[in-house]
Amino acid sequence: MSIANLPNSLALDRGVIEQIVRQIVLKQGAGNAIEEPELVVSISARHVHLTDEHVETLFGVGHTLRPMKDLYQDGFFAAEETVMVVGPRKRMLPSVRILGPTRSYSQVELGFTDGISLGIDLPVRASGKIDGTPGCVLVGPAGVVELPQGVIRAERHVHMNNEHARHFGVKNGDRMNLHIKSACSVVLEDLLVRADETSKLEVHLDTDEGNAADLDHAASVKLRKQEGPCKCRG
Repeated sequence: MSIANLPNSLALDRGVIEQIVRQIVLKQGAGNAIEEPELVVSISARHVHLTDEHVETLFGVGHTLRPMKDLYQDGFFAAEETVMVVGPRKRMLPSVRILGPTRSYSQVELGFTDGISLGIDLPVRASGKIDGTPGCVLVGPAGVVELPQGVIRAERHVHMNNEHARHFGVKNGDRMNLHIKSACSVVLEDLLVRADETSKLEVHLDTDEGNAADLDHAASVKLRKQEGPCKCRG
């Protein structure tokens, strides 16, 4: 018996049938949808990375960094210790936070505005690529370290694990764009992908970039694979 031949008491209105079908299709679609991974966008304020040797020079023999606050990425922390960063012509930033753990090289990461304040023309570099970069002087309570190089403006980048990389169709070293919807909506291009086995999905911007996009009041942030060549400058 077709629906058209059902008694009036059992017949369903065509509009009701269509609504039921739509609901079933929507539920099936929702069940098959790929869940978007949670994205954290962090503003990375000015900070310093130090070697064990430089920690002892600045804070005393045998001194080790004291964790103050865990960072989003497992195993990393903001330390209790700060140092003074001194640039050319004795311009300085008085209390710049040290991040741990210690590294095999010392590096100072500043924002564009910080560079202007210090009188340093900051190159945009990936962390660790410090050859040929400017230096500065670090002053701690127990001593002074003169860095011949290592002062950079860290290029915007995104940490992710390999599963996230497969989700976005990218690999370590690729580039992505970040779409920020806010009162000052922007698209930040050329985020360096830093993919490994364990990292959480997190974008790092510097203070100037975050403020320019009004990140604190953003309605949404979305990562997209970049098509075409990188426009960045190293």
